[in-house]
Amino acid sequence: MRVLLNTTSILLLLTGSLLLGQASQKTTPASKPAEKLGTHATADLPSEATVESFLHEQFGYQSDMTWKISSIRPSPIQGLAEVTVVLASQQGQQVSRFYVSPDGERALVGDIIPFGAKPFDPAKKVLEKGITGPSRGPKDAAVTIVEFGDLQCPACKAAQPTIEALVAAEPQARFVFQNFPLEMHNWAAKGAAYSDCVGRASNDAFWKFISKTYETQAEITAENADEKLTALADGAGVKGSEIAACATQPETKARVDASIALGKKVDVSGTPTLYVNGRKIGSFDNRLSEVYKSLVDFAAKEAK
Repeated sequence: MRVLLNTTSILLLLTGSLLLGQASQKTTPASKPAEKLGTHATADLPSEATVESFLHEQFGYQSDMTWKISSIRPSPIQGLAEVTVVLASQQGQQVSRFYVSPDGERALVGDIIPFGAKPFDPAKKVLEKGITGPSRGPKDAAVTIVEFGDLQCPACKAAQPTIEALVAAEPQARFVFQNFPLEMHNWAAKGAAYSDCVGRASNDAFWKFISKTYETQAEITAENADEKLTALADGAGVKGSEIAACATQPETKARVDASIALGKKVDVSGTPTLYVNGRKIGSFDNRLSEVYKSLVDFAAKEAK
């Protein structure tokens, strides 16, 4: 079935993230781990106080709107400052990014996207070198799909049926899961540690483990996470007590941190984020399942 893309769909595929002006849209993406913020401006960066005042002026009229500044840093384009914020309302949460001009008087909304004859090759090469997560499908597949996910993320849970259908429809593609726990989620890092240990113990058990974790996500809290995750590991076919012990080891934390660093290197700004041979799919939308399949088919054709 052919799918006609509307303007919003095209923007989603181009930028990989929602635009700042769509704060009222009913989606639930999550934020990237926050970077340390300074209270004063540098030569090229606006101060946190300035950004806070800007957000107040922009969204203060919405009584249910709150926000958190995630990062203020130099952008990939010289002279522009990159500001990432998390907007939250009754409709959900949304990561938004904008770029501030050197004079501090103008801002561009949206994402900086790769450009060139082969715009997705740089990210593809970084991922080929850095991915370490559990995988399915041929290692020499023409198409590699990489998901950066957070087991506590509601948007990740909602996306899983569509992602699973996409992978099932492409048996010759390789699918890799990379942990990207978000600081805003209070048991996500622990979930990532458990999943890393389960994946190293048994690749087959890993997929059962994350599926059941998403299924019971609402029942898991920071207080009962060890108990619940240990039981889920047992249910997946590995020894839960051994997984629990593994999850506390420095080596496991280092592996999760490396996965987060890999995600940041290819500009992951929320979860779930997918890459199809390096092509970023950021604001995952279940309604675009046919579009995602077309992207995989196109990548396979281009790789021949």
